[in-house]
Amino acid sequence: MNKRKKLHIKKGDTVIVIAGDYKGAEGRVLSVNYKKLTAIVEGVNLVSKHVKPSAKHPKGGIIKVEAPIHISNLLLKDPKTGKPTRIGRKLNENNKLVRYSKKSGEVIL
Repeated sequence: MNKRKKLHIKKGDTVIVIAGDYKGAEGRVLSVNYKKLTAIVEGVNLVSKHVKPSAKHPKGGIIKVEAPIHISNLLLKDPKTGKPTRIGRKLNENNKLVRYSKKSGEVIL
């Protein structure tokens, strides 16, 4: 059976880093890797990468790119308070499963 585990974050969410070198930093999730349980967050976990000259980088050289960060080090930013919050799931009035903030009870879109 090929069942994918539901994660507490998804692409486009604003998250706050709670552990590691970038603790306290926040950014938007650019992509999520479900197999490795990692996410790439905008402006977080920057690493230097050596690139050959190409059409995109005509001179080549060293550029900064975002590296994946484990999702256990990320918490969603509460839409109401702006602080890190855990996520719960509940049925709304249309019997659809929605995510909500455990801190403020606000539904997360």
